[in-house]
Amino acid sequence: MIKPKVLSRDSQVIKLATVFKAPLVVVPDISVLPLIELITSAGLSRWAKTRHPEWSLSKQVAAGVVTMLVALGSEWAHNLAHALAARLVGKPVDAIRVVFGMPLLVYHNLHDPDVTPKQHILRGLGGPLFNLLMIPLARWWQQCSPEDSLGREAADAALATNIFLVVAGLQPIPGLDGGVILKWALVDQGQSIPQADDNVRKANWLSGAVMAAGSRLAFRKRKRIIGGVLGMLAGVSFLVAKGWLKEA
Repeated sequence: MIKPKVLSRDSQVIKLATVFKAPLVVVPDISVLPLIELITSAGLSRWAKTRHPEWSLSKQVAAGVVTMLVALGSEWAHNLAHALAARLVGKPVDAIRVVFGMPLLVYHNLHDPDVTPKQHILRGLGGPLFNLLMIPLARWWQQCSPEDSLGREAADAALATNIFLVVAGLQPIPGLDGGVILKWALVDQGQSIPQADDNVRKANWLSGAVMAAGSRLAFRKRKRIIGGVLGMLAGVSFLVAKGWLKEA
């Protein structure tokens, strides 16, 4: 996903590699620690314990590690797909910063006049398109994996994560894929950037209402995790619609 700018051009960074013509960097501070991986792994191990109390502790921990790698790996791949799309259209990402183990795409100028609206749209489509392609593969993996196996846990995580990244990423929230795609599609149709930003904001009233309705339905069906995620998205959409949350 396209995220707010986190680095200036003169920030002190350590370059790890070059990926699709974008420097992969870390800032030499506490953010180099892979805390997200550690916390996620611990949380998923605990969740495996509640779902599979008959499993040994080692298998529960293994389930947490495996599902963490699949889930966070999907997020990494999502961002790298954006970077690949940016490289293919000739407007590479300025940097990919690793923050607590996760990638953060950096664009120093979100309104770079050298990037056309169509190029903005194509860069924004890279991640969702990758996740859409992964959904049927994850579903096939799920069907081929025995129940109560680590493979099934990993397949479930892959399916859920890729669906989430598509649904969440395509919401018209500024800074997320859907917001970027909608904004630059409107600019491509002749609207000014402020006009497009205002229409993106208005679109969040509708998306927020849809997500809120979905959240309510999910809770009624006792799908608490889905309901919570949809409720969170609805809340963010309403903050955008009110003008309290804007693109950085």
